[in-house]
Amino acid sequence: MRATAGRPLVLFDGDCGFCRRWVARWQLSTEGRVRFEPGGWWHRLRYGIRAKDMRRAMQLVEPSGRVSQGAEAVFRALSWSPHRGTRVAARLGLLPGVLHVARGVYAVVARNRRTASRVDRWLFGGAVVPREYRRVRWAFLRLVGGTFLIAFTSLGRQVLGLYGQRGIRPVHERLKAHEDVEPGWERVRTTPTVFWLGASDAALVRGCRAGQVLSLALMFNIAPRLSASLLWGLYLSYVSVGREFLSFQWDVLLLEMGLLSMLTAPGGMRPGLGRDAPSALDVFLFRQLVFRLYFGSGVSKLQSGDRTWRELTAMNHYYETAPLPTRGGWYAHHLPRWFQKASTAVTLGLETAGPFLTFAPRRLRRFGFWAFAGLQGTILATGNYGFFNFQALVLGLWLLDDAALRRVLPLESDVPAEARPWWRTALSATTAAPLVVLGASEMLRRFEWPRRSERVMGMLGWLDSRARPLRSVNPYGLFAVMTVERPEILVEGSDDGENWKEYSFHYKVGDPKRPPRQVAPHQPRLDWQMWFAALGSPPSWFIAFLARLLEGSPEVLKLLERNPFPDKPPRVVRAVLYDYRMASLEERRRTGDWWRRERLGLYVPPLALAPEPQPEGRIPRLQWDSRA
Repeated sequence: MRATAGRPLVLFDGDCGFCRRWVARWQLSTEGRVRFEPGGWWHRLRYGIRAKDMRRAMQLVEPSGRVSQGAEAVFRALSWSPHRGTRVAARLGLLPGVLHVARGVYAVVARNRRTASRVDRWLFGGAVVPREYRRVRWAFLRLVGGTFLIAFTSLGRQVLGLYGQRGIRPVHERLKAHEDVEPGWERVRTTPTVFWLGASDAALVRGCRAGQVLSLALMFNIAPRLSASLLWGLYLSYVSVGREFLSFQWDVLLLEMGLLSMLTAPGGMRPGLGRDAPSALDVFLFRQLVFRLYFGSGVSKLQSGDRTWRELTAMNHYYETAPLPTRGGWYAHHLPRWFQKASTAVTLGLETAGPFLTFAPRRLRRFGFWAFAGLQGTILATGNYGFFNFQALVLGLWLLDDAALRRVLPLESDVPAEARPWWRTALSATTAAPLVVLGASEMLRRFEWPRRSERVMGMLGWLDSRARPLRSVNPYGLFAVMTVERPEILVEGSDDGENWKEYSFHYKVGDPKRPPRQVAPHQPRLDWQMWFAALGSPPSWFIAFLARLLEGSPEVLKLLERNPFPDKPPRVVRAVLYDYRMASLEERRRTGDWWRRERLGLYVPPLALAPEPQPEGRIPRLQWDSRA
């Protein structure tokens, strides 16, 4: 037996289609460092391989003269790959226990090649193409830039009314409170925001404009790594001080997407598709996020014990009680009961079983992509959830690979793909490791992972406490408990305590004759929080909102559709609670109303401004007005 000349030689059954397809995949992975040839009698003579061994399993002849077969031959051949991740996986496969299992699996597949071939074609398709993700990354980064543009543009229209000097939640007041109780570095760590440098109205507006410029830079592929990093830091600056109005799941999801974009974006000023391809770790991090997003939502519904999900009646209430309904949701509410039950079951199936397609072979991942896209499209048509549906669709691109996007994006880079330098891979792995650990622990905590090791739990707790202010590894779970009633708050003002005029909001439910509106991807954050406020007792921000109405704050009044007191603010304001129900189709034809409503009582009694003056920029104090 003589050794091969410099390169390992793989001998395989050239008449087996299943074998040829997998050999083609391994050729792509080893990039010419291993030779692959159909085995013949001359090979048996030259290398001393028995005929029955050649028929039974793949053979590997290494330059040293060593001959191995079957699963061991596969792993030893892949250990010659130029890709570090492939080499590591191959070496793990050669571990005694793993190799023993792999040999058993290989033997079963070898004895059932026809069945294995059919399964292989169904899972992976007949074509053999490399798994590359440069097009996926290119499209993803452009669309993430678009998502940030939507987010900053939407926020810019509301930022002064929400956070300005005369807004509902002035940022400068929150930062001043932190300064009084926390030392310098600690307050920066717990509240990471650039507004420590200044939280004036001009600074808040400039921040949104800077976000728009950086978003356009990312969309046009200008310094994508730098642009993504600055976008993440800037949006984190707003979320850190935004409290209720910037606490939605799509806000933290955008931060998580922004952080991963920062890690995977190519360097350079105009990199095109980029010289270095996304690593296996990059792809895994994005797919882990897809999994956590959907699986977290599904598991939270099952674990909540909510009877509407358990009895498959959730969709009977969903469209009617959605925070900001759409006209499509109004019509969907009147679909037959059997359809509502079926759609509830499909939703639970997609959010519990569907996420496992994230880590499935290529064809199943594509099916998962289209299934999730259909789910998001349905949600978009029947509810207003800001930019959530758009960003969820964008994130789903990581279920695809370049082969799926080749027709849509026929981009060709003038720079061939190269493996990342070792130092970049090491830096990426070091940065990504905490994200992987925190993401996995977040999922395990949902199942009450047994706390067997106090040391491990202590380390996880320490890591979580350090990462929590960055809001970049988060739990997800929308509508774990379905709301079955729709209370709505109507805000009214009066000059005499007897005649009341209603403040009209842009998008929230109010006038029964006004049809539901499609507002997404813009998110009117005050309108959204009014829905949450109606579900419980008056929150502090709502009292501050009433105070600003009595003060006549122009920034807050711009958040509303109509101010019934254009000349001067009212003397008193109050909030009235109503129960709303969608009108039936017959009622809609007969009266023209989209809603039926019934008054439940006062949500907040009449309030007036306290007589003592407040410093400029402070929320004025209120007092109960017994005359109203």
